[in-house]
Amino acid sequence: MLTTGGCPKTMLSIKDALEAVEGRWKLLILFSLSESPKRFKQLAREVSGITDKTLSRELKNLEANKLVLRQVHDTFPPTVEYSITPHGMSLEKVIEELHYWGLAHRKEVIRQ
Repeated sequence: MLTTGGCPKTMLSIKDALEAVEGRWKLLILFSLSESPKRFKQLAREVSGITDKTLSRELKNLEANKLVLRQVHDTFPPTVEYSITPHGMSLEKVIEELHYWGLAHRKEVIRQ
């Protein structure tokens, strides 16, 4: 049961959290990166349905929120690798709970 009573600080913290992970793709990107660091094309393959333009925008946003780290390796051509930060890993329980809720939701609403 949620017992916040509409507290403005609670509403603000929930708003901040939602802005950091809003949208269809961010949590899926974080889930993919939680397994191991990946290059851009690896992420594009794993996060099925995302366009390169959207992936690029979402990675920049995740990096700005300190959830993802972008590393450029000194190779030719330069290799760019993305990894989840400890701050991003702090969402692990949220992602796990969303997984379980999604299973229950599918069962309840979609009946599959």
